[in-house]
Amino acid sequence: MNIRPIRNDDDHAAALAEIERLWGAPAGSDDGDKLDILATLVEKYEESRWPMLDTADPIDLLHFAISDLGHTQAELAELLGSRPRASEVLNRRRALTVEMIRAISEGWKIPAELLVRPSATKQPA
Repeated sequence: MNIRPIRNDDDHAAALAEIERLWGAPAGSDDGDKLDILATLVEKYEESRWPMLDTADPIDLLHFAISDLGHTQAELAELLGSRPRASEVLNRRRALTVEMIRAISEGWKIPAELLVRPSATKQPA
């Protein structure tokens, strides 16, 4: 078994691909043991990479990605197609769509399941 620590998003993606390949391996087999170890490493990495997984709504997570992970509102605008759309999302005036979630997940390597959660939006005055 050649298992290494997960230190960045590329390592994370490689580990997820390997988990997918090993999925369904019998418990106790070499592949089953490798699957268990990789799942533990991925979980640990995701906890440190996205520390507010259990409590944040998607908009809070986007603000976290901008303030703490080095992304910018301009990058979000590029992913969503326009600056006004990004502003509306960040200000809770527009809900995320499936296409927006897909773009953010692929562009910023944030698991889509974190962006699918319900989030509060402001009603127009």
